[in-house]
Amino acid sequence: MRTLIISDIHSNSHALSAVFAQAEQNEPVDKVMCLGDTVGYGPSPMSCLERLRERDAVSILGNHDAAAVGIVSTDGFNPIAAEANKWNADQLTGDAHKYLRSLPQQLQDDPFLLVHGTPKDPLWDYLVTYGQAVEAWEYTENFVVLVGHSHLQFACVAGAGIEQGGPEGFNIPLGHARLVVNPGSVGQPRDGDPRAAYAIYDDDRRSIRLHRAWYDITATQRDMADAGLPESLISRLSFGR
Repeated sequence: MRTLIISDIHSNSHALSAVFAQAEQNEPVDKVMCLGDTVGYGPSPMSCLERLRERDAVSILGNHDAAAVGIVSTDGFNPIAAEANKWNADQLTGDAHKYLRSLPQQLQDDPFLLVHGTPKDPLWDYLVTYGQAVEAWEYTENFVVLVGHSHLQFACVAGAGIEQGGPEGFNIPLGHARLVVNPGSVGQPRDGDPRAAYAIYDDDRRSIRLHRAWYDITATQRDMADAGLPESLISRLSFGR
């Protein structure tokens, strides 16, 4: 069985479509896992939510999702992120609002623990260093923790440190060492690579592979401009920052 692992779509439907198309180019995807922040920043919150729900995705709550439905305040956001989040919230139907409020902040789906931030603080903490990975393992018995939030694609293996995804990605075998894996951001990468990021778990091979997919960035930027979203959010997509 092949599982598509995605995070931080941030209302970027063009990027999400490209990820689905590339992931299923040669083999079907049997399951979808989303690590939060489906909405926020981008121009298409409803279409992204609908796409995930059509696929019966196993999803958890991110901080932007939580802010869009009033679970948390945007006081901790920078003003530009807060402005985009308010616009996203205004696009949500009542059913979408109810759906987002129903999502858990973390979820065990063997062999993984799914969490947006960290097991210690699921919505707000960032996991970007080896020390933070070690701390995360202390809060769960799961050998493999899947995280999002930082918009950085990487794998961290106990005893070996963090390895960034890189242009071609790489394969991560599941074995006896504990892991933290971040599939990167679908809709707003911040690692210098503007391509949409994702991962595929193959349970027959017992491995996770990190991937990138090109998408029509200019189409997303046009949609954002038409919606009146902040220029800085539009321009950053070109650079993956």
